[in-house]
Amino acid sequence: MALRIAARVDADGSMQYGMGFDDPKEEDMKLDLDGVAVIIADESQQLLMDTVLDYVELQPGEFNFIFMDGSQSPCASEQVPASGGCASGGCSKGGCGNTGRTH
Repeated sequence: MALRIAARVDADGSMQYGMGFDDPKEEDMKLDLDGVAVIIADESQQLLMDTVLDYVELQPGEFNFIFMDGSQSPCASEQVPASGGCASGGCSKGGCGNTGRTH
């Protein structure tokens, strides 16, 4: 299984991110990032352009994955902890969990 990364825009305009393990589909973008198989569905590719995924310590002892807009400076970047994930069947079928926002 590969790591599926996904994004969607909610009705209120906020960006939601998700990640989880999934089987690749023919139409997915397939990447090998330092030995990690990553897949991105077509509908998420444009939304994830210039996005940086990192694993950081948000508060002492609290580690989490965050998505940052890579086109902005690091100080202005929005940090969104990743939670939930993509269920088998992919994010396009509603498998992405919602995330909370921190600044």
